[in-house]
Amino acid sequence: MNDRPYHHGDLRRAILTAALDVIATDGPTGLSLRDLARRAGVSHAAPAHHFRDRTGLLTAIAAEGHGLLAAVLAETTDLREAGARYVRFAREHPAHFQVMFSPELLRADDLELTTARALSAAALTDAIATAPAPAPAPGGDGTDARAARIAVWSLAHGFATLLLGHNLDGLLGDEDPEEVFRALPMTLFPPA
Repeated sequence: MNDRPYHHGDLRRAILTAALDVIATDGPTGLSLRDLARRAGVSHAAPAHHFRDRTGLLTAIAAEGHGLLAAVLAETTDLREAGARYVRFAREHPAHFQVMFSPELLRADDLELTTARALSAAALTDAIATAPAPAPAPGGDGTDARAARIAVWSLAHGFATLLLGHNLDGLLGDEDPEEVFRALPMTLFPPA
């Protein structure tokens, strides 16, 4: 055990914060409850009291991330703005974003996670539902609106993922990624 005395008023939050720092630099595979306990100055068993194991900790991070994303998306019903906020969320919370969309790391049936996922999905669906649907393709069966909604979410998620991986650095230069994103849906889905 570390020589520092236990001093956390909220050990759960301290462990989550330390875990987010590790994930941001080393990815989720670099996470160890024992190391997080050392960083927090508590016994190696203390994190397990709050999260049971590494999967529980990652699940808590994903649930927190979905809650944060839901709050950000709920502030607008404009599709382009929702996409830009999705990109901003990924930039401001890269560790959350990475874990949220890695189902193999999570307990899929965790109540906190399923509730938070439902909230973020509902906020995203609300923003997408307000967007004008493209005209059906000739001979189409009405699935074009659904396909457009999937395309817009894919665009926001893909843009955010590429941005976090520094794959867009050369293309964006000094441009604000959120402003660049705001222009993309209009390029792909111009008004009718």
